[in-house]
Amino acid sequence: MKFIDAHIHLCDPEYSEIIEKIIEDAKNNNVIALVSNSMDYKTSLKSLELAKKYNGLVFAALGVHPWGIETLPQNEIEATIELISNLNQEDRKYVVAIGEIGLDITYTKKKGVKELQYEVFNKMLKLAEKLSLPVIIHSRGTSQEVAEVLTSYNLKKVLFHWFSRPISLLSKLIERGYYITEGPPVLYSKGIRENVKKVPIEHLLTETDGPVRFSGPFKGRLTTPAFIPLVVEEIAKLKKMNVEDAACQILKNFENFFGIKIS
Repeated sequence: MKFIDAHIHLCDPEYSEIIEKIIEDAKNNNVIALVSNSMDYKTSLKSLELAKKYNGLVFAALGVHPWGIETLPQNEIEATIELISNLNQEDRKYVVAIGEIGLDITYTKKKGVKELQYEVFNKMLKLAEKLSLPVIIHSRGTSQEVAEVLTSYNLKKVLFHWFSRPISLLSKLIERGYYITEGPPVLYSKGIRENVKKVPIEHLLTETDGPVRFSGPFKGRLTTPAFIPLVVEEIAKLKKMNVEDAACQILKNFENFFGIKIS
Protein backbone atom coordinates (compact mmCIF):
# COMPACT_ATOMS: atom_id res chain seq x y z
CA MET A 1 0.00 0.00 0.00
CA LYS A 2 1.01 3.59 -0.66
CA PHE A 3 0.19 6.54 1.59
CA ILE A 4 0.30 10.33 1.51
CA ASP A 5 0.81 13.13 4.05
CA ALA A 6 -0.98 16.11 2.54
CA HIS A 7 -0.06 18.49 5.37
CA ILE A 8 3.21 18.55 7.30
CA HIS A 9 5.48 21.41 8.39
CA LEU A 10 8.88 20.12 7.34
CA CYS A 11 10.38 23.59 7.86
CA ASP A 12 9.44 23.74 11.54
CA PRO A 13 12.46 24.23 13.86
CA GLU A 14 11.60 20.96 15.63
CA TYR A 15 12.45 19.09 12.43
CA SER A 16 15.46 21.16 11.38
CA GLU A 17 18.11 18.80 12.78
CA ILE A 18 16.28 15.58 11.93
CA ILE A 19 14.84 16.21 8.47
CA GLU A 20 16.65 13.16 7.07
CA LYS A 21 15.01 11.00 9.75
CA ILE A 22 11.57 12.38 8.84
CA ILE A 23 12.19 11.62 5.16
CA GLU A 24 13.40 8.12 6.01
CA ASP A 25 10.34 7.53 8.20
CA ALA A 26 8.18 8.43 5.22
CA LYS A 27 10.00 6.07 2.87
CA ASN A 28 10.07 3.22 5.38
CA ASN A 29 6.29 3.47 5.81
CA ASN A 30 5.43 3.78 2.12
CA VAL A 31 4.41 7.42 2.47
CA ILE A 32 5.22 8.41 -1.09
CA ALA A 33 4.23 12.10 -1.00
CA LEU A 34 4.56 14.90 1.56
CA VAL A 35 3.23 18.43 1.15
CA SER A 36 5.48 20.83 3.04
CA ASN A 37 3.21 23.67 4.20
CA SER A 38 4.68 27.11 4.87
CA MET A 39 4.04 29.78 7.49
CA ASP A 40 5.83 32.84 6.12
CA TYR A 41 8.51 34.01 3.70
CA LYS A 42 11.35 32.08 5.31
CA THR A 43 9.48 28.78 5.43
CA SER A 44 8.16 29.31 1.91
CA LEU A 45 11.75 29.50 0.67
CA LYS A 46 12.65 26.44 2.73
CA SER A 47 9.65 24.41 1.49
CA LEU A 48 10.69 25.16 -2.08
CA GLU A 49 14.26 24.12 -1.28
CA LEU A 50 13.10 20.81 0.26
CA ALA A 51 10.83 20.09 -2.70
CA LYS A 52 13.83 20.47 -5.00
CA LYS A 53 16.07 18.34 -2.80
CA TYR A 54 13.52 15.54 -2.42
CA ASN A 55 11.98 15.87 -5.86
CA GLY A 56 9.01 13.56 -6.36
CA LEU A 57 8.55 12.92 -2.63
CA VAL A 58 8.22 16.43 -1.15
CA PHE A 59 5.95 19.05 -2.72
CA ALA A 60 5.79 22.70 -1.66
CA ALA A 61 2.83 24.77 -0.51
CA LEU A 62 3.80 28.44 -0.12
CA GLY A 63 1.99 31.16 1.81
CA VAL A 64 1.43 33.15 5.01
CA HIS A 65 -0.26 31.48 7.99
CA PRO A 66 -2.63 33.53 10.20
CA TRP A 67 -0.65 32.76 13.39
CA GLY A 68 1.49 35.66 14.54
CA ILE A 69 0.57 37.64 11.48
CA GLU A 70 0.57 40.94 13.40
CA THR A 71 4.29 40.54 14.18
CA LEU A 72 5.30 39.99 10.55
CA PRO A 73 6.74 43.07 8.83
CA GLN A 74 4.53 44.24 5.96
CA ASN A 75 7.45 43.85 3.58
CA GLU A 76 7.73 40.15 4.49
CA ILE A 77 4.11 39.54 3.52
CA GLU A 78 4.71 41.37 0.26
CA ALA A 79 7.98 39.45 -0.25
CA THR A 80 6.09 36.16 0.09
CA ILE A 81 3.53 37.30 -2.48
CA GLU A 82 6.34 38.38 -4.79
CA LEU A 83 8.16 35.07 -4.33
CA ILE A 84 5.06 33.10 -5.33
CA SER A 85 4.08 35.49 -8.13
CA ASN A 86 7.51 35.38 -9.74
CA LEU A 87 8.26 31.66 -9.64
CA ASN A 88 10.15 30.71 -12.76
CA GLN A 89 9.04 27.77 -14.88
CA GLU A 90 11.52 25.43 -13.20
CA ASP A 91 10.51 26.35 -9.62
CA ARG A 92 6.79 26.33 -10.43
CA LYS A 93 6.80 22.56 -10.98
CA TYR A 94 7.73 22.02 -7.31
CA VAL A 95 4.86 24.17 -5.96
CA VAL A 96 1.48 22.43 -5.73
CA ALA A 97 -0.57 24.89 -3.63
CA ILE A 98 -0.86 28.15 -1.74
CA GLY A 99 -0.76 27.17 1.94
CA GLU A 100 -1.18 27.22 4.76
CA ILE A 101 -3.49 30.21 4.70
CA GLY A 102 -6.71 31.19 6.47
CA LEU A 103 -8.19 32.65 9.64
CA ASP A 104 -7.88 31.68 13.31
CA ILE A 105 -10.15 33.07 16.01
CA THR A 106 -7.66 32.08 18.74
CA TYR A 107 -5.28 34.79 17.55
CA THR A 108 -7.74 37.61 16.96
CA LYS A 109 -8.13 38.92 20.52
CA LYS A 110 -5.83 41.90 19.95
CA LYS A 111 -7.28 44.94 18.25
CA GLY A 112 -6.81 44.98 14.50
CA VAL A 113 -5.51 41.41 14.20
CA LYS A 114 -8.72 40.01 12.71
CA GLU A 115 -8.73 42.71 10.04
CA LEU A 116 -5.09 41.96 9.23
CA GLN A 117 -5.81 38.23 8.97
CA TYR A 118 -8.62 38.98 6.52
CA GLU A 119 -6.40 41.29 4.49
CA VAL A 120 -3.59 38.74 4.14
CA PHE A 121 -6.00 35.86 3.54
CA ASN A 122 -7.64 37.75 0.69
CA LYS A 123 -4.26 38.56 -0.85
CA MET A 124 -3.33 34.87 -0.75
CA LEU A 125 -6.64 33.84 -2.31
CA LYS A 126 -6.25 36.41 -5.10
CA LEU A 127 -2.80 34.99 -5.79
CA ALA A 128 -4.11 31.42 -5.90
CA GLU A 129 -6.88 32.49 -8.27
CA LYS A 130 -4.44 34.34 -10.52
CA LEU A 131 -1.95 31.44 -10.66
CA SER A 132 -4.65 28.74 -10.78
CA LEU A 133 -3.22 26.96 -7.74
CA PRO A 134 -5.12 24.96 -5.09
CA VAL A 135 -5.37 26.42 -1.57
CA ILE A 136 -4.78 24.71 1.77
CA ILE A 137 -6.97 26.29 4.42
CA HIS A 138 -6.50 26.81 8.16
CA SER A 139 -9.91 27.50 9.74
CA ARG A 140 -9.77 26.91 13.48
CA GLY A 141 -12.90 28.45 14.95
CA THR A 142 -13.57 30.25 11.66
CA SER A 143 -14.85 27.60 9.24
CA GLN A 144 -18.13 29.41 8.55
CA GLU A 145 -16.36 32.72 7.93
CA VAL A 146 -13.74 31.12 5.71
CA ALA A 147 -16.40 29.30 3.70
CA GLU A 148 -18.13 32.65 3.12
CA VAL A 149 -14.91 34.40 2.01
CA LEU A 150 -14.16 31.60 -0.45
CA THR A 151 -17.38 32.25 -2.39
CA SER A 152 -15.84 35.48 -3.71
CA TYR A 153 -13.11 33.61 -5.57
CA ASN A 154 -12.87 31.27 -8.51
CA LEU A 155 -10.43 28.78 -7.04
CA LYS A 156 -9.01 25.68 -8.69
CA LYS A 157 -9.28 23.45 -5.60
CA VAL A 158 -9.87 24.01 -1.87
CA LEU A 159 -8.63 21.80 0.97
CA PHE A 160 -9.81 22.36 4.56
CA HIS A 161 -6.90 21.06 6.61
CA TRP A 162 -7.74 19.31 9.92
CA PHE A 163 -11.41 20.21 9.64
CA SER A 164 -13.02 19.96 13.07
CA ARG A 165 -16.38 21.74 13.18
CA PRO A 166 -19.15 22.49 12.68
CA ILE A 167 -20.06 19.11 11.22
CA SER A 168 -23.18 20.76 9.77
CA LEU A 169 -20.95 22.71 7.36
CA LEU A 170 -19.42 19.60 5.83
CA SER A 171 -22.24 18.93 3.37
CA LYS A 172 -21.95 22.46 1.95
CA LEU A 173 -18.16 22.15 1.57
CA ILE A 174 -18.48 18.81 -0.20
CA GLU A 175 -21.21 20.18 -2.51
CA ARG A 176 -18.73 22.85 -3.59
CA GLY A 177 -16.21 20.13 -4.43
CA TYR A 178 -13.87 20.95 -1.53
CA TYR A 179 -11.64 18.37 0.14
CA ILE A 180 -10.96 17.66 3.83
CA THR A 181 -7.82 16.37 5.57
CA GLU A 182 -7.84 14.48 8.82
CA GLY A 183 -4.96 12.98 10.78
CA PRO A 184 -3.98 11.16 13.99
CA PRO A 185 -6.99 12.44 16.04
CA VAL A 186 -9.15 10.07 13.99
CA LEU A 187 -7.96 7.36 16.39
CA TYR A 188 -9.29 9.08 19.52
CA SER A 189 -11.41 12.19 18.80
CA LYS A 190 -15.16 11.61 18.65
CA GLY A 191 -15.68 14.78 16.59
CA ILE A 192 -13.02 13.92 14.02
CA ARG A 193 -14.34 10.36 13.76
CA GLU A 194 -17.82 11.72 13.02
CA ASN A 195 -16.35 13.99 10.33
CA VAL A 196 -14.65 11.05 8.65
CA LYS A 197 -17.90 9.08 8.66
CA LYS A 198 -19.72 12.00 7.04
CA VAL A 199 -17.19 13.00 4.35
CA PRO A 200 -17.29 10.86 1.18
CA ILE A 201 -14.03 8.93 0.84
CA GLU A 202 -13.54 10.64 -2.55
CA HIS A 203 -13.10 13.99 -0.75
CA LEU A 204 -10.78 12.85 2.02
CA LEU A 205 -7.00 13.19 2.41
CA THR A 206 -4.66 12.22 5.23
CA GLU A 207 -2.18 14.38 7.13
CA THR A 208 0.02 14.55 10.22
CA ASP A 209 0.38 18.35 10.60
CA GLY A 210 3.75 17.47 12.12
CA PRO A 211 5.45 18.40 14.31
CA VAL A 212 2.16 19.06 16.17
CA ARG A 213 1.90 16.49 18.98
CA PHE A 214 -1.10 14.24 19.54
CA SER A 215 -2.89 12.36 22.31
CA GLY A 216 -4.26 8.82 22.39
CA PRO A 217 -1.83 6.18 21.11
CA PHE A 218 0.52 8.95 19.89
CA LYS A 219 0.98 10.65 23.26
CA GLY A 220 4.61 11.55 24.00
CA ARG A 221 5.78 10.58 20.50
CA LEU A 222 7.44 12.76 17.89
CA THR A 223 4.99 13.19 15.02
CA THR A 224 6.31 11.73 11.76
CA PRO A 225 4.79 10.35 8.53
CA ALA A 226 4.99 6.90 10.18
CA PHE A 227 1.59 7.76 11.74
CA ILE A 228 -0.16 7.81 8.36
CA PRO A 229 -0.72 4.04 7.88
CA LEU A 230 -2.49 3.93 11.27
CA VAL A 231 -4.67 6.87 10.24
CA VAL A 232 -5.66 5.12 7.00
CA GLU A 233 -6.42 1.88 8.84
CA GLU A 234 -8.77 3.74 11.17
CA ILE A 235 -10.43 5.60 8.30
CA ALA A 236 -11.02 2.26 6.57
CA LYS A 237 -12.68 0.88 9.72
CA LEU A 238 -14.93 3.93 10.06
CA LYS A 239 -15.87 3.74 6.39
CA LYS A 240 -16.31 -0.05 6.57
CA MET A 241 -13.83 -0.41 3.72
CA ASN A 242 -10.95 -2.66 2.90
CA VAL A 243 -7.80 -0.79 4.02
CA GLU A 244 -6.11 -1.28 0.63
CA ASP A 245 -9.11 0.26 -1.12
CA ALA A 246 -9.12 3.21 1.29
CA ALA A 247 -5.39 3.83 0.79
CA CYS A 248 -5.78 3.61 -2.99
CA GLN A 249 -8.69 6.08 -3.03
CA ILE A 250 -6.88 8.57 -0.78
CA LEU A 251 -3.85 8.43 -3.08
CA LYS A 252 -6.11 9.02 -6.07
CA ASN A 253 -7.70 11.97 -4.24
CA PHE A 254 -4.25 13.44 -3.65
CA GLU A 255 -3.39 13.21 -7.33
CA ASN A 256 -6.75 14.69 -8.36
CA PHE A 257 -6.52 17.57 -5.90
CA PHE A 258 -2.94 18.63 -6.60
CA GLY A 259 -2.95 17.71 -10.28
CA ILE A 260 0.10 15.48 -10.06
CA LYS A 261 0.78 11.83 -10.84
CA ILE A 262 2.90 10.04 -8.26
CA SER A 263 1.66 6.44 -8.10
